[in-house]
Formats: sequence, structure tokens, C-alpha cells
Amino acid sequence: MGDVSSIAYDAVKIAVEHVLGKIREGKKLSTEDVLVLYFGTIVSDLKEIRTDIARLDHRIDETNKRIDQTNQRIDDIAKTLSARIDETNKRIDETNKRIDDLAKRVDELAKRIDAVQATLLEIQKLLLELVKTRRSTP
Repeated sequence: MGDVSSIAYDAVKIAVEHVLGKIREGKKLSTEDVLVLYFGTIVSDLKEIRTDIARLDHRIDETNKRIDQTNQRIDDIAKTLSARIDETNKRIDETNKRIDDLAKRVDELAKRIDAVQATLLEIQKLLLELVKTRRSTP
């Protein structure tokens, strides 16, 4: 069984052809004949609109597919960038740890230098006292 709208369209088409035959024969048209012509115009316009809608639906579907593909590519790029950022952050963390370790070593070295300087200062004081003591002793 055919589509109801297709059957209705065919019926209107036949009715319009009948009225057009009357016009060709030069017969006077009734109100119903004019209404059939008007209805035929509307049905024809509706068929064109349906065709346009079907074409637009197809274009929308194709556009949606392209959007989905683009979104997938964006997701893939985002995952790749996220992985690269994670790797970079890991390297930064490792570098920061090495910097912290080096800073601790520098601090320890600075403390040792301070201790050596304090010891040298004490030695210098002792040497001065020794020199003073030797000068004061005959």
C-alpha cells in the first residue's frame, strides 16, 4: 500500500488536470473548480517544501557528522595535550625536587663555611693573643 500523502497528491493532481482540461475547452469554472486549482497550488507548494525539508535534513545530518568528527578530533588533541602537560608537570616536579635538594646542599655547605669561618676567627684571636703574650714576655 502506498503512502497516504502520495495517494492524496495523486488525487489532487488528477483533479487539477481535469479542471485544466475544462480551461482548455473554454468551459466556465465552478467555485469548486477554482478551489481545486487553489488546493492544487497549495499541495504543489507543500511537496516542494517537503523536498526542501528533506534536502535540509540531509545537509543537517551531514553537518552533524562533520561536527561529531571535529569534536572527536578535538577530544583526541585534548587527550594528547593533557598527556603532554602531565609529562611536563612531572618533569617540572622532578626538576623542583632536584632544585630543593641542591638548595639543601647549598644551605648545608653555607653552614659548614660559617663554621669554618668561626673556627678561623677563633684561630685568629688565639694567634693574636699568642703574639701579644710573646711580645709582653721578655
